[in-house]
Amino acid sequence: MACSNPHIDGFERKFRQMRIPLAVPLFVVVALLTACSPAPAPVQREPQRATIGPQAASQQPPAERPSRKPTPQRRPFTIAFGGDVHFEGFLRARLDNPRTALGPISRVLSKADLAMVNLETAITTGGTPAPGKQYTFRAPAGAFAALKAAGVDVASMANNHGMDYMQSGLADSLAAIRSSKFPVVGIGRNAEQAYRPFRRTVNGNRVAVIAATQVIDAEFIPSWTATARQGGLASAKNESDLLKAVRNARKNSDTVIVHLHWGTELQRCPNEAQLGLAPKLVKAGADVVVGGHAHILLGAGYLNKAYVSYGMGNFVFYNSNPATTGRTGVLTLTINGRKILKDTWTPATIQGGIPVPMTGSSRTRAIADWESLRSCTGLSARP
Repeated sequence: MACSNPHIDGFERKFRQMRIPLAVPLFVVVALLTACSPAPAPVQREPQRATIGPQAASQQPPAERPSRKPTPQRRPFTIAFGGDVHFEGFLRARLDNPRTALGPISRVLSKADLAMVNLETAITTGGTPAPGKQYTFRAPAGAFAALKAAGVDVASMANNHGMDYMQSGLADSLAAIRSSKFPVVGIGRNAEQAYRPFRRTVNGNRVAVIAATQVIDAEFIPSWTATARQGGLASAKNESDLLKAVRNARKNSDTVIVHLHWGTELQRCPNEAQLGLAPKLVKAGADVVVGGHAHILLGAGYLNKAYVSYGMGNFVFYNSNPATTGRTGVLTLTINGRKILKDTWTPATIQGGIPVPMTGSSRTRAIADWESLRSCTGLSARP
């Protein structure tokens, strides 16, 4: 046997020395043959070529390709804004029937995909009025039911009457908000909650609404302003906090809206504080800035591509003059993402404390009057 295996060679010599006249067992022969056979050559396989990018994806079997959720397509949506609302004095009785509390203007609000007003009152039936304050407003929790029945989706309480009954009234207001589950912005148990936006996705648009007040009586600024350790209102006097809230909302929203309580009472043109803050909000990422406080209407229009309304006037209010504070209406904006497509003004007059939409030639004149208010704002009729 031609075998160079030293173990087999030794075995063969020993076997011959023994001279055993027996046939070699079959299993021994097989073992010797196996040991002496050359090892089989390894199988040479052609290396696979790596695929990169789209080519790799196209070579995957269809079943192995990762599934992707379709991106929802955005469509335009509408949001309607009304002005200042309270249920003080004779208006309190309207809460006995929440379904009709806001009267015929509810039809205008309900047509929009979203609707918002400024709720200028504390929601409490107790507490102590703010010391030395001439006018203090409060209403029971039924106010939220009335707003909801009228088609309002969110309200701001960031205004100079939101804490008319101080910290005890604030506690009642926050409790009523929780129990009613009605969305309210601009007020909270701390600054984080007060600046937190209302969020809703409408027709594929991720909408964020933030509220703050630029109007707080000087003596109440320390006790009414929300901080890390104190409940209160979101203050536009703390511009850095407000602008930070807008920038944060911009990161994950398609449309950012800021509702402000600002302006000078009975002054038809925006004041310096308004003119200074609006561009900063737009630069921070606001697409719409809407506000009120002056009790009268102020101009509205485009600031670059953003939309600004400096004054929505009274809305549901116990005191009004037909020629001034009784002029009101609903501003409806049509929006797609960051693009403001259209503004529509529905004029109304306050009758018996509630807005009644105008008709006929008086409506036409009222729209023209509203458009003329833009002349002293620096805003434009088109983006």
